[in-house]
Amino acid sequence: MGDGRSQGHGHGHTHGHTHGHTHGTAAGAHRGRLAIVLGISTANVAVLAVGAFLTGSLALLADAGHMLADASGVGLSLLAVFLAARPASPRRTFGYQRVEIFAAVINAVLLFGVGTYILVEGVQRFLDPPEVASTGMLIFSAVAMTGNSVSVALLFRGQRESLNLRGAFLEVLSDALGSASVVVASLVIMFTGFHAADAIASMLIGLMILPRTWKLLREAVDVLLEATPKHVDLEDVRRHLLAAPGVQDVHDLHAWTITSGVPVLSAHVVVDEDVLADGAGGRILDQLCECLGGHFDVEHCTFQLEPAGHADHEPTLHD
Repeated sequence: MGDGRSQGHGHGHTHGHTHGHTHGTAAGAHRGRLAIVLGISTANVAVLAVGAFLTGSLALLADAGHMLADASGVGLSLLAVFLAARPASPRRTFGYQRVEIFAAVINAVLLFGVGTYILVEGVQRFLDPPEVASTGMLIFSAVAMTGNSVSVALLFRGQRESLNLRGAFLEVLSDALGSASVVVASLVIMFTGFHAADAIASMLIGLMILPRTWKLLREAVDVLLEATPKHVDLEDVRRHLLAAPGVQDVHDLHAWTITSGVPVLSAHVVVDEDVLADGAGGRILDQLCECLGGHFDVEHCTFQLEPAGHADHEPTLHD
């Protein structure tokens, strides 16, 4: 169901129908997996850093830098999950749930920086490729790829439910693809002596990072700007609300997202005079909340019930 708020006409307001809900964030159920992924990513950074030092491979160094940023991002994601689980208070009525979205933005910014650095350094190495120890490069990249594959499997299901987890998933996915490209580059160098393959692999890592990062950043910024959730069509919502018995009009209709998995909606609903006079507002609120929860998967909703003409006394914020 949802939260319904009925407000009367005039100076006094009465709050007549409320259903309380406590929402855990979508990422909260997967924090154990995030912790495991953080451990794997940290270990991979150490492995790749040692490998880059011993072999002279830019691709391994790029993968290590990429994974260091990703480990930091996963750490931020995990921190955000714990903060988001803190209870609401009179000062922060939704608690710290939106911290998850801030973490997603920080992850995206980190990845943009790493991806740009890798591309620039890769071009320089391609123009003047140094020799690298291909056997060592193969061993270290294969170890990292195995760890990254485990991390991808751990986060695959949860990334569909949370932007925060999606950010962590995209990071470990790009890590796995990056390590795979280093494996291929090491084999090319081993069998053909084409040392520029190391630089090419590092540039591929950069190119894999940027498009996914842009998508993540755009979605997270939409949440921060309180854009309408993608699965909610406000015109369709309006049609459903107007179809409820006793409803004349709907205005100031808003829908936004607190954090992944927590969409909310509010609206001013004009109802027949006899509905307010007969005290039937609670029944209408039940109908409206059930409609939104069933058709649009929006469980937290607030409605102001008004008589005809009340909108003339209000500033219009949204049609």
